[in-house]
Amino acid sequence: MSQRLLTAAEVAEDLRVSTMTVYRLIRRGDLPAVRVGRNYRVRLTDLEHYLAEQVVDPATIDLADLHEADEA
Repeated sequence: MSQRLLTAAEVAEDLRVSTMTVYRLIRRGDLPAVRVGRNYRVRLTDLEHYLAEQVVDPATIDLADLHEADEA
């Protein structure tokens, strides 16, 4: 098995989010993970697949909504 496994901290660093956000994604089932003892590991291919699913079509974005969210 040559599949690279990432820690939650490594995933968080790559995504520039908190570790808790990664754990929430895992708990919700949005990001598949493997349990190793008491820790979670995320396969690199699963992270890449998750990110590919998150791509947004610019034609579907309402820029006014984004501007309002930035002001809040």
